[in-house]
Amino acid sequence: MNKNQYDLLGVTEEMTDEQIAEKYEQLKKKYSEERFLEGEAGNEAAKMLNRIDVAYNEIMTERRESRSAGGDNSSYTKVDALIREGKFAEAQAALDEFNERPAEWHYLQSVVFYRKNWMNESKKQLEIAIQMDASNEKYKTAYQKLKEKIEYDKKKAETPQQNGYAGGGQANGAPADDYDQPQMGGSSGLCEQCATCCACNMLLNCCMNACCGCR
Repeated sequence: MNKNQYDLLGVTEEMTDEQIAEKYEQLKKKYSEERFLEGEAGNEAAKMLNRIDVAYNEIMTERRESRSAGGDNSSYTKVDALIREGKFAEAQAALDEFNERPAEWHYLQSVVFYRKNWMNESKKQLEIAIQMDASNEKYKTAYQKLKEKIEYDKKKAETPQQNGYAGGGQANGAPADDYDQPQMGGSSGLCEQCATCCACNMLLNCCMNACCGCR
């Protein structure tokens, strides 16, 4: 974005969308009144009215595109940090503050739901993220792992006891420490389903390690 556009409106890149919109409305009102002045003053006001319209639209368009591409790094980093600290309510509150909700927003919402063990809600949010950004490998990988975990949990619920293995004490929707550092066990000979469980519990490990890093 040409910094002149911000200068024209008398705003900075650090200001919020609401602050920029407020400044734009003030200038728009001013020049809308002055354009009816006689002579050069009226002509100049009309020109300025057109210029601030162009500047404001360009600024807002770029900001929307930046957020859609995951460019609002500071806000996403804040949410990521809160999730890592287990502060899910605060992470949710931070997500609720977003005016725009691009693919990355839905991805982070999915991570919050997953960490709260809300698997179906997490899956829905990932589906929305993929619809909005179908080329994003991070979203597709997370979605595939989530489907595998949901399917495993479903089969596990149907057959809770199998070959003397009752789940190894791994709860569905394992907490952060479990899927960030999955316990693969010793040399006691884990069955294939146990290995699958551990792999599934790594869901969104790539998300949390690469969260906000694919922009």
